Amino acid sequence: MAVMTIRNVPDEVRELLARAAKRNGQSLQNYLLSMLEREARFSRNAELAEMEPVGGGLLSMDEIVEAVRSARGEAPGSGGQAGVA
Repeated sequence: MAVMTIRNVPDEVRELLARAAKRNGQSLQNYLLSMLEREARFSRNAELAEMEPVGGGLLSMDEIVEAVRSARGEAPGSGGQAGVA
C-alpha cells in the first residue's frame, strides 16, 4: 500500500475532519481513507459515463423504462403496477 502525506492543511480543516471522524466512530486516518476510496469510486463512475454506448446507439427513455419493466416481469404498459390488486 502507498503512503500519502498532505501538507499545509489548515488547523480549522483538520479539526472539522477530526470531529466528523469522531461522529462516525472512526479514527481520522480511517475517515480520510474512506473519503479517498469514495472519491476514487466516483471518478471511475465519471470514466464509465464518458464511454461510448455499446453498439454506438442510445436508447430512448421509453425503451429504458420498458426494458426495466420487462426485467421485473411487469406487463407492457402496466405503469409499474404488476401484482397490485
